[in-house]
Amino acid sequence: MSKTALIIGASRGIGLGLAQRFLEQGWKVIATYRNTKGLLQLQKLPGVRAEQLDILDRVSVAALARRLQDTTVDVLLVNAGVSGPAHREVEPATLEEVGSLFMTNAIAPLQVAERLLPLLKPDGVLGFTSSIMGSRELAVAQHRLYSASKAALNHMVHSLAQKLGADSRRTLLCLHPGWVQTDMGGNSAPVDLLTSTEGLCRVLREAEGKGGLHFLDYQGQALPW
Repeated sequence: MSKTALIIGASRGIGLGLAQRFLEQGWKVIATYRNTKGLLQLQKLPGVRAEQLDILDRVSVAALARRLQDTTVDVLLVNAGVSGPAHREVEPATLEEVGSLFMTNAIAPLQVAERLLPLLKPDGVLGFTSSIMGSRELAVAQHRLYSASKAALNHMVHSLAQKLGADSRRTLLCLHPGWVQTDMGGNSAPVDLLTSTEGLCRVLREAEGKGGLHFLDYQGQALPW
């Protein structure tokens, strides 16, 4: 029986690359897009099931949960995220800028995950695209707002692990994809998209049935919280 991956935020960059990697491995893939441009990107991948979703819209999240209520997935990855205000500084940051950043990168991913958790197999994998900058030990001063939003995401995933309890067989992953050559990462990033997504796909597949909470990079190396 083929396995199924549900990728939230898969119409470009890392999410789109992961959808392609899972398809290449023979998996069924359900991939979400936010707008028509994203749908057109997913339609280039034969076999992918494209589903519309805006993670900031509760009605949209509820509608996706209803459409997938009879579906069981082996891997659920919440990949959606933003880089935050272009100025990157704390002092000029506005309530709107910080609210949008933290809602998109930390709160909405957990809201979506908890709403879709009934779809995940009892020994399945729930992953979140985090960042090494969410690590208290490894964060850099130039990206304090973005780093704080990813640290908040890591903390929220910790709280979800506690909510699920020690007896849960599901594996929870916060994943650092590397500094990747995408629209967000830029052309000067040292990791190409294929290398990152091949690694992430392998990490997600190999995590099935292991259980526990882990903060890993795309090579499967453990990172400090």
